[in-house]
Amino acid sequence: MTVPTWKWFIEYTSSTQAHMHGVKDYIYCGETKYQKVEIINTDTFGRCLILDGKIQSAEADEYIYHESLIHPAMVLHPNPQRIMVVGGGEGAVIREILKHPSVKKVIMVDIDQEVVDLCEKYLPSWSDGAIKDPRVKLYFMDARKYLVQTEETFDIIISDLTEPIDDGPSYLLFTKEFFIIAHNKLAEEGIIALQSGSFNPIIIGCHSAINNTLNLAFNHVCSYAAFIPSYDATWGFNVASKKHSPDYLNKEEVDSCLRERNIDSLKFYDGETHQHMFSIPKDIRNSKEKENRIIEDGKPLFTY
Repeated sequence: MTVPTWKWFIEYTSSTQAHMHGVKDYIYCGETKYQKVEIINTDTFGRCLILDGKIQSAEADEYIYHESLIHPAMVLHPNPQRIMVVGGGEGAVIREILKHPSVKKVIMVDIDQEVVDLCEKYLPSWSDGAIKDPRVKLYFMDARKYLVQTEETFDIIISDLTEPIDDGPSYLLFTKEFFIIAHNKLAEEGIIALQSGSFNPIIIGCHSAINNTLNLAFNHVCSYAAFIPSYDATWGFNVASKKHSPDYLNKEEVDSCLRERNIDSLKFYDGETHQHMFSIPKDIRNSKEKENRIIEDGKPLFTY
């Protein structure tokens, strides 16, 4: 057997653990004001967006991540019309949101316009044109500042950011103070959904701290997860609500909602998948219970 000669992208999950991807070619490599950006073409997962050395999404399986992030919250809300997206530069978040016919307005606030432009140029299938939909308005600024200043309220806030590790650029959008601001900008039946780190029980600290912090601002907070092949990991998400809990949704209710909204193009999410994502294994539950940290302004999350 002849072993092919590859260039390798190595993604570190800790100082002693990593996984590797064979790289066919580099599409783009550069730095914005906020982060390092790489777009590569891999043998297994196609094109991948990498920010600060971490794969954010991959051509072959981005639908798993984005359907997991978006649809539990959208299905949970009885009539989602006004949506805010924090981050989400690839545009796939908006693509999934607009599959719900009740949506009238989407505000997307991303601090890094260069990433959004690069994704539109090199990863156009991610947004599939959704970012140019007339219901969508883009703002390139700090999302926390936007929320403080706006007089609008939202039915759902979706947060699609890098992890709040150490004192990096995202951490002030995961703090107790930020979640209180978000709570106050949500309507009576408002919901927030966000990616929230690895579901590996050995490195569950980030996810658990986010979960703890959300509990200080919202009545209902649930963890859930999906395996993302390009991450080589089961990835955690949270949904938090003033009024509704996804624990109340059963398989039939999820499928009925998707039928009523004429959403038949999903490749990953449905009622059975919903039940699986919200069924948390015992070791994860036990690991979460041991974590008591919260994330606050001036008190970032240090995990190593």
